[in-house]
Amino acid sequence: MVDQLQHFYLNKQEPNKSCLLALRSIILSHDKDITETIKYGMPCFCFNKKAFCYIWTDKKTNDPYLLLVEGKLIDHPELEVGERKRMKILRVDPHKDLPIITIEDILRKALELHGG
Repeated sequence: MVDQLQHFYLNKQEPNKSCLLALRSIILSHDKDITETIKYGMPCFCFNKKAFCYIWTDKKTNDPYLLLVEGKLIDHPELEVGERKRMKILRVDPHKDLPIITIEDILRKALELHGG
């Protein structure tokens, strides 16, 4: 699994590689009980052994995004529903500084849903 995770991040082109690695770092440093694994071919982050978010890239734009599993329960103006019924995403522009305060606020709300 570690090889799959390394492969996911290290085979991306810049600026996506740095952006995804920064997102990973922000998520993992948000709480000591967050773990990382691979599900559906993408990095999955779990809290209390339950998936709460993923990171991925948009098929059309190739831009990274943070996908919140219980996003429908999170009220935040930056989150998009799209065609999803349960999940919402936060798009990230890899050419700009990450919106760290927004990301941390969304992560806090997501973890609260999972008992954090």
